[in-house]
Amino acid sequence: MLEHGGNLRDAALRFGRPLPDWLDLSTGINPQPYPVPALAQDVWHRLPEHDPALALAACAYYNAPRMLPVAGTQAAIQALPRLRAWSNRPSRVTVAAPSYAEHAHHWAQHGHQMRQVPYAELDAAIDGSDVIVICNPNNPTGATIAPQRLLAWAGQLAARGGWLVVDEAFGDMTPESSVAQWSDRPGLIVLRSVGKFFGLAGLRLGFVAAQQELLKALADLLGPWAVSGPAQQIGCAALDDRDWQSAMRAGLQAAGARLRQLLASHGIASSGSDLYQWWPEPQAEAFWQHMAQRGIWVRLFTHAAHGIRLGLPPHAAGWQRLQQALADWRKEKQ
Repeated sequence: MLEHGGNLRDAALRFGRPLPDWLDLSTGINPQPYPVPALAQDVWHRLPEHDPALALAACAYYNAPRMLPVAGTQAAIQALPRLRAWSNRPSRVTVAAPSYAEHAHHWAQHGHQMRQVPYAELDAAIDGSDVIVICNPNNPTGATIAPQRLLAWAGQLAARGGWLVVDEAFGDMTPESSVAQWSDRPGLIVLRSVGKFFGLAGLRLGFVAAQQELLKALADLLGPWAVSGPAQQIGCAALDDRDWQSAMRAGLQAAGARLRQLLASHGIASSGSDLYQWWPEPQAEAFWQHMAQRGIWVRLFTHAAHGIRLGLPPHAAGWQRLQQALADWRKEKQ
């Protein structure tokens, strides 16, 4: 399996520091999760029948014509290459780079001709591709592509039976960049996640927006009981809670600005989203080691995006700890 953020047990073993002593900034997950409501007793006892209320809540929240609930966007990321291989001949697949590594990993496993192309070169890659996969906003850099441009690409691909897969897992903070509302167009597939903005990564709940025929084929591939009963009930509550969403969005915008300013005050010019920051650190391995020695777990990228990504501290003590570690790093470099 590929390495991801959130692997805190690996950090504890590698550096000999107990789990409770770590400040985990290695993901872009909201450190202030949605407060899970009390659950009905039968969600633990009954098989998780499909509840139409969940898809309706998702359609309203994400502004999409129709959505299929899945066990996290990871389930769709693994299934879409198989679905494409079974329903079409092997395809020429272009994955925007850098991006979430699972996309390229799975498209390369099912007989497709897969390549990774920098974001700046995507326009030129459309004619030679049957499938384009893009994270928008990008993970890890936070770069975004305007909806009009994405829709134009989707139209070009659809004209020859192609797909544009847009992973909007971090899109809750930038709804103006989403193309979910147009996902009833041929060939456009949009992925959304409850794990990031709502801070419920352990729930394993995500959604796919696309045309009805594709969603039905994907549902058949994933099989029955794809989303647990507890996940369905909690997901409905979170997606319907507009007051919490509004207050949290404002809080995360302030926290994101604070993180950018903190990094800038230590000479780090970063980019990203309100949930995480990233920069092409020249001494990425040394920075990662420096932070780990102080019990702060950040995400080290060593391939297409050689640099560092870190998320928001969960409390005042975490902010202070990060501030001190950054100050120490700056002193060491001088």
